[in-house]
Amino acid sequence: MLKLDPASWLVSAGRPEQPGAPLNVPLIPVSNYLLGPPGEAGRDYSRDSGTPTWEALEEIIGALEGGRSLAFASGMAAVAAVFDQLQCGARIALPDDCYQGVVQLADAGSRKGMYRVERIPVADTAAWIDSAARADLLWLESPSNPLLAVSDLAAICAAPRKPGCLLAVDNTFATPLNQRPLERGADVSMHSATKFIGGHSDLLAGIVTVRDPGLYASLRRSRTLGGATPGALEAWLAVRGARTLALRFERAQQNAGRLAEWLAAHPRVDTVRYPGLQSHPGHALAAAQLDGFGTMISFDVRGGAAAADAVCRAVRLVRHASSLGAVESTMERRAANAGQEHLPSSLLRLSVGIEFWEDLRADLEQALEAAS
Repeated sequence: MLKLDPASWLVSAGRPEQPGAPLNVPLIPVSNYLLGPPGEAGRDYSRDSGTPTWEALEEIIGALEGGRSLAFASGMAAVAAVFDQLQCGARIALPDDCYQGVVQLADAGSRKGMYRVERIPVADTAAWIDSAARADLLWLESPSNPLLAVSDLAAICAAPRKPGCLLAVDNTFATPLNQRPLERGADVSMHSATKFIGGHSDLLAGIVTVRDPGLYASLRRSRTLGGATPGALEAWLAVRGARTLALRFERAQQNAGRLAEWLAAHPRVDTVRYPGLQSHPGHALAAAQLDGFGTMISFDVRGGAAAADAVCRAVRLVRHASSLGAVESTMERRAANAGQEHLPSSLLRLSVGIEFWEDLRADLEQALEAAS
């Protein structure tokens, strides 16, 4: 059980305890281990037995989420392991605003006859509750990517479900610092640790956290058989990144709140989506459900796709790049990506970093001016 404040836990957890051991968990590039006598328990092969470096990462995130974690080679590897729990012909409910990789995975399975996929608006709580009675997997994403819609997790998690139905929440945007889905009754909380947990744009990793021992064992088996284990360097970097998650997230979240207010008043911006704004349709729910409003903003530039592209070319401190959750602020026009053409053509997704917020504001100001 987590007894420390999360900020203290992030710094202190997952460290060796033996006298004379390194203070920090070391990078352990290992595939196999020396075997003991036949029948004696112990590590044998890392794909099956894990490594101390993975386990440190799993300890850190598992306690924050209130369950037991498994580390994966990427966020999508973690998603695929959850989907691997389904039987052929399973019914999956996905939000209408959902990470494109998850949509593509579900659609690929649907084309092979493995799944039947239903898309539900993120904020349509009644539709999610209705779907819970017939779905085999409810996959929620809140706040959603990139429209920042908010699901009523408490109501959906409390709804009666079809026996055996799994309810999973992509908790990447919120992080365990702002939201802990297992506490609300979800079966699975998933993170792309590539994002906020790693926090430095230098690794791929995923995390799944559950409470049910049987589900944990099944997911671990999927990881083993699928070979979706994290790399040694990536796991070590994710542990190092997690140490500063609370500090990084606090600073970036403060920056995001200020920038959202400024963008909302800007004459060259049409729409700003940020749960912390009172104008956001999910603001009241976000205030009740989240411990903070996060670091992600999406906004529509006046002038359409050409103007939005011009803003991306003009920024200097903000980096024109995909992904999110790192120390540096990044921005991209999401509708330019294959599979995202349904989004507003001028929507920019901004991941706010830890720079001085006035410098970020000034950079966005000059970029919006240059694009006008």
